[in-house]
Amino acid sequence: MRTIGFIGLGSMGAELAGRLLDGNQVYGTNRTKAKASALIERGLIWRDTPREVATAADVVFSMITDDTALAAITSGPDGILAGLRPGIIYVDMSTVSPRASRELARTVRSAGASMLDAPVSGSVPAAHDGTLTIMAGGPARAFRVAEPLLRQLGRTVTHVGANGQGLTLKLAINISLAAQMLAFSEGVLLAERGGIDPELAVRAMTESPIGSPMLRARAPLVLDLPEQAWFDVQLMHKDIRLALQAARESGTPVPAAAAADRVLGQAEELGYGHRDIAALLKVLAAPGTEPKAA
Repeated sequence: MRTIGFIGLGSMGAELAGRLLDGNQVYGTNRTKAKASALIERGLIWRDTPREVATAADVVFSMITDDTALAAITSGPDGILAGLRPGIIYVDMSTVSPRASRELARTVRSAGASMLDAPVSGSVPAAHDGTLTIMAGGPARAFRVAEPLLRQLGRTVTHVGANGQGLTLKLAINISLAAQMLAFSEGVLLAERGGIDPELAVRAMTESPIGSPMLRARAPLVLDLPEQAWFDVQLMHKDIRLALQAARESGTPVPAAAAADRVLGQAEELGYGHRDIAALLKVLAAPGTEPKAA
């Protein structure tokens, strides 16, 4: 049994913390305590601040939305940094900018602790089932300690390299995910406007060589967009903007990411920010939202 802390109990964080409850003592906190009620009933020990969680744990996890949220939970008198002790391992599973994560890792290291960035690829159902893909960046020793816990959360767990490199790989994956979703949506719309039944088009396309596991899983969502997102437009757009930032810093051409950025921006303008990225078909079909040529 390990003593674990978990900060950020939203839709993904709650699933991860829930899996870690199996065989471990888990302390947790969240901006809204009500979202943790089911976990508390299952044995999660509530603490009011990230500092209190970090003080209680040997391995601290976090899963939040962006750089601003990461700064909020780590800094200040009630932040994670204030509760770290030498030898503690901090695993941030959020998708934030690699640069911000590297800077935080240096601060963690100055406190005698170690940090891993360990973002995930996969949506809420994969988090629930423990089938996520996890890419970790940071010290090898810290990874070896955290690896058994990460394997409770993901089917594929890879130590990529130094701090920030797990995040860089995650952003690379999400460029492809967004580009696939956009291209698939374009194809379905083209088929539909050519008089082909969209259900038939979706089935044929997902059974063809382009039918990746992601597209096959999301095909029903394209045809019948759910109210609850697996991975919403707003978060994907944030990740693509982070990828564009990283690309600028490294001088890497990313035309597919730039195209996805434009359409995801249109999706948010049309009110699809909190709907699943399968909404891109509806965005492309909306009058006057055809992407402009680059």
